[in-house]
Amino acid sequence: MDRPAVPLIALTAATLLAAGLAAPAATAAQAATRAQTTTTATTTTATTAAATATAAATAAAADVNVLKNAGFESGLSNWACSAGSGATVSSPTHGGAAALKATPGGQDNARCTQTVTVKPGATYTLSAWVQGGYAYLGATGTGTTDVSTWTPDSSSWKQLTTSFKAGPSTTSVTVYTHGWYGQSAYYVDDVSVFGPDGGGGTDPEPGIPAAPSGLAVGATTSSSVALSWSGVSGATGYNVYRGGTKVQSVTGTSATVSGLAADTAYDFQVSATNAAGESPRSATVSGRTAPTGGTGPGPAVPKHALTGYWQNFNNGATVQKLRDVQAQYDIVAVSFADSTATPGQIVFNLDPAVGYASVADFKADIAAKKAAGKSVIISVGGEKGNVTINSDASATAFANSAYALMQEYGFNGVDIDLEHGINSTYLTKALRQLSAKAGSGLVLTMAPQTIDMQNTGTEYFKTALAVKDILTVVNMQYYNSGSMLGCDGKVYSQGSVDFLTALACIQLEGGLAPSQVGLGVPASTRGAGSGYVSPSIVNAALDCLTRGTNCGSFKPAKTYPGLRGAMTWSTNWDATAGNAWSNAVGPHVHNLP
Repeated sequence: MDRPAVPLIALTAATLLAAGLAAPAATAAQAATRAQTTTTATTTTATTAAATATAAATAAAADVNVLKNAGFESGLSNWACSAGSGATVSSPTHGGAAALKATPGGQDNARCTQTVTVKPGATYTLSAWVQGGYAYLGATGTGTTDVSTWTPDSSSWKQLTTSFKAGPSTTSVTVYTHGWYGQSAYYVDDVSVFGPDGGGGTDPEPGIPAAPSGLAVGATTSSSVALSWSGVSGATGYNVYRGGTKVQSVTGTSATVSGLAADTAYDFQVSATNAAGESPRSATVSGRTAPTGGTGPGPAVPKHALTGYWQNFNNGATVQKLRDVQAQYDIVAVSFADSTATPGQIVFNLDPAVGYASVADFKADIAAKKAAGKSVIISVGGEKGNVTINSDASATAFANSAYALMQEYGFNGVDIDLEHGINSTYLTKALRQLSAKAGSGLVLTMAPQTIDMQNTGTEYFKTALAVKDILTVVNMQYYNSGSMLGCDGKVYSQGSVDFLTALACIQLEGGLAPSQVGLGVPASTRGAGSGYVSPSIVNAALDCLTRGTNCGSFKPAKTYPGLRGAMTWSTNWDATAGNAWSNAVGPHVHNLP
């Protein structure tokens, strides 16, 4: 089903300035000047100089952050967001374990406010770290001149800074953040209103954080083990221990311990830290490095690859056996696995409609494809798929059952094509458990819908980034979509070069490597309800992204020659159309720079 077009509100610097929404940020020198005490004393005696220095130090020491719950570690406590637009999230964060995510609507700019107590006549420096869509920071009710500053959308954290002076009788000021109508969600963290205490005080000094939970082993090589864990409220960093000895300090919730011996088991723990001290250590987990000369550091997928979905059912497209799939395809995703009554567990049931005489015959075709240098993976989800992974138990059930299918049938890995909502926390755990079992040869692909990859705050995008070290490629579905925002904030309609390139740019600039991005399109007009583009449009988009040529009105700021390639639904619909899609797009993909 097509999604309705998203209305675009054109924004210009002149428009924003006219609305009073663009104010210059205070410089570091200005901020420092405000934090000092000015003296007009002219005496040059040592006693007077010492007294002046003491007074300045006392004034500076009195300055505090008068804003409460500045890092959103206590949810939305002390904050109010319009139209229910605000929520706290565990990723992305600038510091600690939480940040604000505020999502504008068509007629709501996701304004979040807090009223702070200030000292009349005092000057305050207002700052915040922001990421995502258009983000604004300001103060109203200052009693002098209200201020604001803003930034366009950003894929990384930026600091906004401005300052205000309280009026001679002003004792409270409202500070705010907001986005822009109909635009992407924005994130805010570590807000500060720094100046003299107006009587409202500040947040108490943080206590020692709790011990981290959820420590899990991810991908392993012959010399390294990847670890991940759940964030801890109030933590600003984490220590990683191997065999009881601290080996790393990191600020995020993952780390790779290297320099290890091959085929050796190691015990790991992590602790959380902040200004107050270090937490107790987590529960111990064990990880074993791969043997020397094992499966190698990564999947055997070509630098530029063509992916095709093979239908384990008959829906009117050409019925194929795997041996019939066009040789241009480097990755063949068998569609689909089936769920069971056990949450997270998957099985595979070969459909008699595809014509195999036996399961052994099907397995032999998988082996033949692999012998020809192809990867055959099992796809999970699809339009009607309903695999639920929302707990530790279901994550383990998925990993165990997926690995069992890999062992039984010879699949190289899995494809995540869930279209009914995912939980990034537990899907990440499931994929990391599977990676620990399968090793570095695991082929892991994803096929999200366009709406699932509009910004880094979506559950799909968060999952892709969380497993980036073991992820092969994300082949987003550029069809059955309707209009969507590109990375330049403009709206593009499906079925064009611009739609492919401007939406791919979001992933490329949002944290995925070019080798982890592919263009997913239907193989024929019958392959999807909408969004079909001719192979020439696909090839033009590939050229635009990798070479900077054959672009439409949107041209990315740089090229991405490492782009992985393209995907289609399906090899069966491609065969129905005489393999026209793979015959045109396959050679083009394989000849990318």
